[in-house]
Amino acid sequence: MLQGRPPRTLRLGPEGRGVVLLWRPRPVVVCVVVLAVAVVAGVVTITAGRLGIPLAELPDVLAGNGSRIQEWALFTTRLPRLAVAALAGAAFAVSGALFQSVTRNPLGSPDVIGLGAGAAAGAAAAGLVWPGTMPVPAGAVVGAVVAVVAVWLGTGRGFSAPHRMVVAGIAVGAMAISFVQLALAKAAREEAQEVAIWINGSLVARTWSDAALIGVAVLLLLPAALALTRPLQLVEMGDEAATAVGVRPGRVRTVAVVVGVLATAAAVAVCGPIAFVALTAPQIARRLTRSTGPGVVAAACTGAAVLVVADLLAQHAIPGQQFPVGVVTAALGGVYLAFLLVREWRRSAA
Repeated sequence: MLQGRPPRTLRLGPEGRGVVLLWRPRPVVVCVVVLAVAVVAGVVTITAGRLGIPLAELPDVLAGNGSRIQEWALFTTRLPRLAVAALAGAAFAVSGALFQSVTRNPLGSPDVIGLGAGAAAGAAAAGLVWPGTMPVPAGAVVGAVVAVVAVWLGTGRGFSAPHRMVVAGIAVGAMAISFVQLALAKAAREEAQEVAIWINGSLVARTWSDAALIGVAVLLLLPAALALTRPLQLVEMGDEAATAVGVRPGRVRTVAVVVGVLATAAAVAVCGPIAFVALTAPQIARRLTRSTGPGVVAAACTGAAVLVVADLLAQHAIPGQQFPVGVVTAALGGVYLAFLLVREWRRSAA
């Protein structure tokens, strides 16, 4: 949003009975730009590498007129992976935007709250400690839910104490990581390596089924997150101010956390607990749009761009080598986290 400028209106439907939407030019421009970045990175991903499709031949292959190898590379490997990256990035970012708004803390992302570590612990439990009890992705989802419940109990006041959520989340995350390390240390080398790659976050061998799963989740959860935008803006102003205008802060926080957990769980189920996308994407979007509130649409677009670009770097940054995309996002996110910490320290010291 452009601060200080009134929003523009868009009327849908007949006069007096239609719906009037408020919008601002800057967030729209930001969304278009970051989506353009995602598209460019996606095209480079498709055309680069040993099985890359030359840009001039790409329209023919998309139309079904390419060779068998080209069509296999495009429709079986690269497009599903690209779709999962974009949709999972959007889901992580929406979850991060909701958690940061609920905790009123730029560091209050699912990574800090303990969801990622809980998902990793669930994956380790399903794949190494009790193999065969459930699929590894399902174990990750269960682990994320258990982590959130532990944070809820650990605060002593549910989700009504934002700062306690961060502290409890750090404690839960530390215990979850300890469990993961213990499971990896006792597992066989082959099993440990396979689960470790998934825990780091990976987009290798994604299928259209994975894309459909995360696509349905985004389609259902993004409208729910949008409906929470206005109540969360009021809650960010303080519980007393929100209550004065008829908003129930406790209920809004609970619903926002549930939507955020579901978004994270869906993303984790298809690509593992990829680190720091939920932390960085909403912050980047908020700074670009200069907006208040969660800004879920801009965050979703930015998250899609961040993960698509990170996957491009994971595949082609070093010729002949590929890395789990979570390694790249962890490196980038660590730098951004350090920037946020220094910025917050300087602000508090001023």
